[in-house]
Amino acid sequence: MKSPDFSYLKAQTMAEVFSALQTHGESAQLLAGGQSLLAMLNLRMANPSILIDISGLDFLKGIQMIGNVVRIGALATHQEVLSSSIVQAHVPLLAQAVPYVAHLAIRNKGTMGGSLALGDPAAEYPAVALALNATLIIQSANGERRVKATEFFISLYRTAVQAHEVLIAVEFPVATSKQRFVFSELARRKGDYAMVGMALALNLEGQTISDASLAFMAMDDKPILAPHAMQALIGQSINPHTISQAQKSLDKDLHPVGDLLANAATKKHLSRVLLSRALIQAGAAHV
Repeated sequence: MKSPDFSYLKAQTMAEVFSALQTHGESAQLLAGGQSLLAMLNLRMANPSILIDISGLDFLKGIQMIGNVVRIGALATHQEVLSSSIVQAHVPLLAQAVPYVAHLAIRNKGTMGGSLALGDPAAEYPAVALALNATLIIQSANGERRVKATEFFISLYRTAVQAHEVLIAVEFPVATSKQRFVFSELARRKGDYAMVGMALALNLEGQTISDASLAFMAMDDKPILAPHAMQALIGQSINPHTISQAQKSLDKDLHPVGDLLANAATKKHLSRVLLSRALIQAGAAHV
């Protein structure tokens, strides 16, 4: 299929972006890497009156460490995130997740901000942002506001970004020496959408888990935390009993709906498999 007709604006400044958003409201659509949007246009899943191309705005690019956070501009490509020594050293959960993102051609054009702003529940970055409770930085003509990941993802393709706003960056907390991270997903083929995926962050005091964050993707209409499983881990060491209790607790956290990739029962089973593997991996890394 072909996309519907639309106007096009190549923005040169943020002021130009905000002016166009103010004029066109919800009928405007921002274009960053376009790896999701162009497909949605061709499938007639999106029908904007105007595309506002922000890909040339250097203000939205770059990856830098600022104090105890790593700030990634919305226009940083997947490939730039993958090859970043800053991300590798200080946001290991994100570094583990990026190789799962689609295929090379898409990683060369797709952007961090595009993925987060789209809010696809089967995408890797939203799950990582949720597990690390990253801070999303949103800008409008009136200034910036900062939203934690736990409040950012609302429902299917709905986020906290309003029609007059732009997601400009995301800040991930710098990992500490006591933390262990595991990202994993299961897909029919490498690069395909995951049937189930998860992002795990643990704080270890000696052999004891002092804090845990566990986010799942492709399970609901947004990435979701697993609070009962997280609580089952806190205060425990990583052993078969702890793993079993955490797996059982997932029944209270996850209520998936089947899709074209897997039915609900399969998704629940795979979530247990991934959690077990992740905890074993985290425990081995701590030895």
